[in-house]
Amino acid sequence: MSGLTRSDFPHRLEMPTRWADNDVYGHVNNVEYYAFFDTIINTYLIRSGGLDILTGPVIGVCAESSCRYHSSLTFPEPVEGGLRVAHLGRSSVRYEIALFKQGMEHPAATGSFVHVFVDRAQRRPADIPAQVRTALRPLLVLTEE
Repeated sequence: MSGLTRSDFPHRLEMPTRWADNDVYGHVNNVEYYAFFDTIINTYLIRSGGLDILTGPVIGVCAESSCRYHSSLTFPEPVEGGLRVAHLGRSSVRYEIALFKQGMEHPAATGSFVHVFVDRAQRRPADIPAQVRTALRPLLVLTEE
C-alpha cells in the first residue's frame, strides 16, 4: 500500500490522540495504532451499517491484522483515519486503513484488518448482515494483491 493519499480512502474519520497514547519516546505507541483501526472500522459499521454490537445475532471478530509504520504520530495532534474495503466475501471483509497526521497527504501508517462475521451464540461463520454489506459496498476498491 505504498504511494497512497487521503483520496484513496472513501471514508475518513478524525480521532483524537490522548495523553496516555504517547510512550516514553514522545510519540504514540505502536499498540495505539491498532486501537485507531478498531475505532474507524467499528464506528463505520455501527453508524453506517447498523451493526448491533450488543445484542445482534451476528458479530464481527478479527481474524488478522497488520500495520506498517511510516512516520510518528504525537499527542495532542488529532489523527484522521482513512478506510476502504479490499475484499468483500460472504462472511468476511478485508479492510485497508491509513492513519494521517493533520495536514499531511501521505499516511503515517497503513494497515489491514480482516473481520469474519460469526453467529453470536455458536461462533460459526455467518453471512455478513445485508445492511452491513450495503454500507461496505461503496468502500470497495480494486487493489493489487
